[in-house]
Amino acid sequence: MNNRSISQYERKITKLIINNPYDEPQRYWLYNRENRDFHIKEGRRPAGYVMATPNFRGFDDPGIAVEIALVNKIRPRVKAWRESGYAGVTGITKRLLEYWHDPEQRQHSRFFFCQLETIETLIWLTEAPAADRVGIDIEGDGGGFERWCSKMATGSGKTIVMAMIIAWNFLNKVTNPMDTRFNKYALAVAPGLTVKNRLQVLQPAHEENYYEAFNIVPTTLMDKLRQGTVLIQNWHTLAWDTQEKLDKKIEKGQLRSVDKRKRTEISGAAYVRQVLGEMANARNILVINDEAHHAWRVNPEAIGKYQRIGSEKDSAEEATIWVGGLDRIHEQRGILRCFDLSATPFSPSGKRTAEDALFTWIVSDFGLNDAIESGLVKTPRVVVRDDSIVTRELKSRLYHIYADDEVKDDINRPAEEAEPLPDLIANAYYLLGMDWQIAKQAWEQAKHPVPPVMITVANRTETSARIKYAFEHNKILIPELCNTDQILQIDSKVLNAAEAETEAVEIEVAAGDVNQEAAPKLTKRQQAEWLRQTVDTVGEEGKPGERIQNVISVGMLSEGWDTKTVTHIMGLRAFSSQLLCEQVVGRGLRRVSYDVGEDGLFEAEYVNIFGIPFTFLPHEEGEDGPPPPPLPKTRIEPMKEKSKHEIRWPNVIRIDHVYRPLLTLDWQKVKILEIDPYETITQADLAAIISGQANPAVKAAIGLEKIAAETRVQTIVFKVAASIYNAEQRPDWKGPKEMFLAKVVRLVEAFIQSGKIVIKNNLFNEDESKNKILIILNMNKIIQYIWSEIRAENTEKLTPVFDRENPIRSTSGVRAWFTSKPCERVEKSHLSHCVYDSGWEATEVYFLEQSDLVTSFVKNDHLGFSILYNHHGIIRKYYTDFLVRLANGEYLILEVKGTDSQQDKTKRKYLNQWVQAVNEQGGFGTWHWDVSFHPSDIEHKIRKCMENSPAPSVVAA
Repeated sequence: MNNRSISQYERKITKLIINNPYDEPQRYWLYNRENRDFHIKEGRRPAGYVMATPNFRGFDDPGIAVEIALVNKIRPRVKAWRESGYAGVTGITKRLLEYWHDPEQRQHSRFFFCQLETIETLIWLTEAPAADRVGIDIEGDGGGFERWCSKMATGSGKTIVMAMIIAWNFLNKVTNPMDTRFNKYALAVAPGLTVKNRLQVLQPAHEENYYEAFNIVPTTLMDKLRQGTVLIQNWHTLAWDTQEKLDKKIEKGQLRSVDKRKRTEISGAAYVRQVLGEMANARNILVINDEAHHAWRVNPEAIGKYQRIGSEKDSAEEATIWVGGLDRIHEQRGILRCFDLSATPFSPSGKRTAEDALFTWIVSDFGLNDAIESGLVKTPRVVVRDDSIVTRELKSRLYHIYADDEVKDDINRPAEEAEPLPDLIANAYYLLGMDWQIAKQAWEQAKHPVPPVMITVANRTETSARIKYAFEHNKILIPELCNTDQILQIDSKVLNAAEAETEAVEIEVAAGDVNQEAAPKLTKRQQAEWLRQTVDTVGEEGKPGERIQNVISVGMLSEGWDTKTVTHIMGLRAFSSQLLCEQVVGRGLRRVSYDVGEDGLFEAEYVNIFGIPFTFLPHEEGEDGPPPPPLPKTRIEPMKEKSKHEIRWPNVIRIDHVYRPLLTLDWQKVKILEIDPYETITQADLAAIISGQANPAVKAAIGLEKIAAETRVQTIVFKVAASIYNAEQRPDWKGPKEMFLAKVVRLVEAFIQSGKIVIKNNLFNEDESKNKILIILNMNKIIQYIWSEIRAENTEKLTPVFDRENPIRSTSGVRAWFTSKPCERVEKSHLSHCVYDSGWEATEVYFLEQSDLVTSFVKNDHLGFSILYNHHGIIRKYYTDFLVRLANGEYLILEVKGTDSQQDKTKRKYLNQWVQAVNEQGGFGTWHWDVSFHPSDIEHKIRKCMENSPAPSVVAA
């Protein structure tokens, strides 16, 4: 190798993660073939993928970029639509979008940018004004129903997006049954039993449903969501016997000819009843295909090819069953729309290469490159610490082991398992194995409960057998990797057979693939099921696969295999494109932790890889050692032995106000509302006005002159008041709605004229036009302010409304979670530990633990306890810090606050209403609330609460 071919290793990527996962990517790594290095390019990577250059013989093939033109056309339109406020969407959709974006609602479940962009794209295609979608033509697959595909890298959170799709459709349909764009019946199809089991969280009534676990749906809308139905099926369920198959079975004696029920192919209606069950009568259902690259229509021109090639024949048969089943459902009941999700949405075309058949209905794209650069998956790297010239020259060959002249022919023949592996493969395993061995030692020193895992993806069964033989017979000089009991050989056919749980299939299981001591005297089907469980639980403590450390697979690992302990990957198969790299590498890149570093980006987790052509994918290089063990995590969960410290609270979804017949205001009590023009102008992007510059062109361009001249303040007041009435407050008032609104409007107008609004800038006070513009821009804020004053003075009664499905929540219902934050075991809490967000909180917890005034307490972390409040016209959630049970049996909601703001005061008004309403309702004990502004005041706060029982209706804010 000449010096030029080595030069790329002198230019190393030392920090591959360059984007915040919660924001749109701002830059990306681009490979420069001339300089043979990666460099950062500003902007967002265009949607697309890279194919191998035909007949390229070098080790650093830059590939051929293939654009996904439709996605690149849609992206800027969706972005503009988002920034303009989601024009055209329904009220429910707008509420969901605001809820998903609001960081205050996302205390423990903030969504990644790729998840939000994916669901926004689907909403845009459905609800945006038709003019915005002119020129967007989505070419389907030739079937009778519409398909939209979202391309998302493995590990980027597809299941959460599925839950968002369901919530968006169900809530819209239940709210407006006549809207034909939506439905409340959804069929989710999985590629296997493992994925099917994991998708059960899409059921709204499931104990661990994602809608609540990830805060996808506001608590107040869960009742509506549960009115929909989600059916989750394995693709095998879509199969049926055609008349041709039935006749062949009869001929072979597999089916008795006298069995009249089975001699005739099942009818479409019967098929639908069989597959859809309770949803059999639903029309125009939604379909969600997970790992949708399995669901493609067989190209008639390629049928002969599929009949000749075994693996592609199997793939074509699966695709035929999957899509054919959906066709039958569409014929009988109709499919409104099919949402496809896949990291690699392409199918064999039967003409040239697999990449020729990339799905034409892909509408959004967030590929593995994007996921790597955003830190959503592990960081791949090629690390060889031996700096000798021999190792450095060998390093380039580690990119393309399969394509190496000394390797390719050798491993593409039907060799016997005992035949030795090519020297390059043996040397690669030794280098990678040494790195794995050092990793294992580090993991053991850190007392990690399971070992790191090396996976191999081989090109064919014979190669897989040779690799397994080499390890089991110590041909690879890494003794720890050669432990037979910790080697797992996987064949996708065996796994697929095990996945088909309802079919009577004969399964061939290779000797040594199943631990016979752990599973003695099992049938072949039971052995296959044991194998499936072992594969599914690699790296999981206490499960069949916990001690596995060397996984050897053929083709690629199956969908749903999301082991997080993979540290090393060996690729020994052809990689003709970036998409094939993704299918292989993606299975081993799932993160363990999502901790953010000081730079605001995710901390890197590493996997070392040989045999993958990483000119297709950016990667780090260096001599930093093997992937370190995952950072220690603490499991937080309710403890049965501490059940006496359980705290229960009413699950209030809203508080209704019963108002007096005559609305009044004592203007002497109404406080002044200050409006800061600088804040308003910044938000509205009207910097030209706040600067005082006379710039008619700017004013005209943004329409301010027209707004000031033509807009009547009364019109704005009425619209906002009506919006509040209909969407948020729903007041209980005796009398016609119109009279109520008229009274509110008059009070608001009087407030505007009362001098109670103070503008903190003379420029606006002196210019009537500008003053009017500022009032209009802040109308929502003004309405909410005066509304809170009206409500405080005119409420006769507060009535809490509880969640019908879950009216009472408790610390016993908290799901276990893991954290790397500082935490300590506590005795007076039902939960095992208390997590500290600050030293101040730690001091308060110490007092709560030691004080005789307190019997039990819990930090409001993952509890789901929140108070809904309205700030500047937006409904938000307020999460207090602690729930405390006092020595007298009463309860205190305690907030720890160093500084105070107007928003904090608004929160406490709603907290006070919650306490008052719950106490007046009765049956939930006596509740108080207070705020600790310094660690020294907590004892005084608690004593004050105990001295004031029952809780006062008003406590100073």
